[in-house]
Amino acid sequence: MNREKELLEALDAADAALAHLERADMLLRSSGRWGWLDMLGGGLIVSLLKHGEMSDARRELQAAQDAVRNFGRELRDVQGSLDLNLETGDLLGFADVFFDGLLADALMQRRIEKARDGIAKAAGRIREIRSLLERELDS
Repeated sequence: MNREKELLEALDAADAALAHLERADMLLRSSGRWGWLDMLGGGLIVSLLKHGEMSDARRELQAAQDAVRNFGRELRDVQGSLDLNLETGDLLGFADVFFDGLLADALMQRRIEKARDGIAKAAGRIREIRSLLERELDS
């Protein structure tokens, strides 16, 4: 397989990972808003909306984890002269915080924020590596 094709596959994998991370972040942000409203006495409808968003967020976080792992595999194919260290174990921790369980609404709000912070770090690192891959492809 030629280098250009490997780079394009890695870029596609980066784009897929970023898309899932962005969707997961959007869903977590939304469920966080519903969570605050729920804590202020939002009632049954708000609670149902919050739990629906959280279920969607869980699914998207799982897809994001899978996409980040796939990106890591694609990077191994193009490693070569580039320094593309992606510690997927560290980056995948964003979902562990969220999946730990639901103890209380206030605690869940904190977990949502921690998961969003982890997502931001993972997305930032993937964007950095993606930029390096694009430069390599253009050279």
